[in-house]
Amino acid sequence: MDNAVAQERARAKPADVLRYPFEPPKPDGSHVEIVPGLLWLRMPMPMSLDHINVYLLRDGEGWAMVDTGLGIPSTFELWEKIFTEKLAGQPLTRVICTHCHYDHAGAAHWLQERFGVPLLMTYGEFMMLRSLMGPPPDPLPQSHRDFYARSGVTDEELDHMVGAMRKDPFMPKPPSNYQRIRPGEVLQVGDRRWRIVLGEGHSPEHACLYCEEDGILLAGDQVLPRITSNVMVSPIEPEGNPLKDWMASLQRLHSLPADTLVLPSHQGVFYGLHERLDQIREHHEQQFDFLKSHLQQVGRASAAELVPVLFPKLRGPVDRLMALGETMAHLNLLYLAGELSRQSREGKIAYFSLT
Repeated sequence: MDNAVAQERARAKPADVLRYPFEPPKPDGSHVEIVPGLLWLRMPMPMSLDHINVYLLRDGEGWAMVDTGLGIPSTFELWEKIFTEKLAGQPLTRVICTHCHYDHAGAAHWLQERFGVPLLMTYGEFMMLRSLMGPPPDPLPQSHRDFYARSGVTDEELDHMVGAMRKDPFMPKPPSNYQRIRPGEVLQVGDRRWRIVLGEGHSPEHACLYCEEDGILLAGDQVLPRITSNVMVSPIEPEGNPLKDWMASLQRLHSLPADTLVLPSHQGVFYGLHERLDQIREHHEQQFDFLKSHLQQVGRASAAELVPVLFPKLRGPVDRLMALGETMAHLNLLYLAGELSRQSREGKIAYFSLT
């Protein structure tokens, strides 16, 4: 199958049944009131994914924030404008971050310093934010270089990808303290009760917030209406199986009512939770089929050689690094499930083939 055709077929197209009840706010401090005491705002991002949705929850005399935007001056200025002009000086009471990625938690340190408020995260996400949400170490540990060598990446390709990561201008200053929230517990914010629903795979301990009384899910990156979140294996956990965790997370969310209103971190607020979860699962099943079909044709291939099967159109070295990690997530799941074999000698490229 032609790679471009495969990519088009594999794309998780938005389900036709998704319904978008609100026009999105402009990324200028404007907001949309979803229900009384729940505001939807957008923070602009100077990248291809040009926004992140953030939410304000009425919390007594002030507002609790869910996710922060990037830790850059333009974000700080916009938050200042929102709290001084739009909210007439009403205070920020706390910051809740669904997970550690810098569009979600990049401004957490600044918000804590500026407003003197607590940061709420799960343990896994806070520790990841503290320890790994920064540029790759220089020099790169030998174990990391070995990981990429086994995947079939040359030293020159690796240096190009890692060099691009080191130039990333959005790496956040990490916060120094937090309040732990745990999956399954109920968080009282103002008059609403939010149950923490665990998401895994995209990040280690992603916190979705579900309000049963209003049928609303603050979904973070676990359910997006038009794109799928990156799920990748990294040299930190080379034998990890994050895609298995991701699929289990989809099943957990599928237990929520079908008429749940989904408030995602990107794109539009929508109805159609079950249909979208089914479609995301089908997307990954298609990716598995593409890999197995290709291996049936060629016999064996490295992870790097299989990247174009799933991702024929990549914009640059950072995209390639993420695509490699996601390809390896699919390969690890199939390998650990016994559907693929993996042969390598120490220090040599690992090749995958059908069992």
